[in-house]
Amino acid sequence: MAESSRRSAVETPDPRVLRCVRQLALAGIALVLVWPALRGSSAWLGWLPLWLVGMPLSAWWALHRFRLPAAWRKRPAVRRRGPQARRARRPLRARWQQAA
Repeated sequence: MAESSRRSAVETPDPRVLRCVRQLALAGIALVLVWPALRGSSAWLGWLPLWLVGMPLSAWWALHRFRLPAAWRKRPAVRRRGPQARRARRPLRARWQQAA
């Protein structure tokens, strides 16, 4: 199987898992916005918005193989106008004297 066909088949996440993670992320956002106690910290879990919002969102991003948003990916390449700078070469004799 060619690399390109294998990559396109693997990059699509399972829709059932994607739906579950999306629902968890949206439920976590709703809970943090509606319930003020969930904006704080817990002795057992730590900072609750991290677990209710951050972790489901990072799992959602991981399902998409950490791809960047389209607005960030489609930047045009910046072209330089001048030629590439070259380092000045030292004479061979000067290099041998430094090494000794």
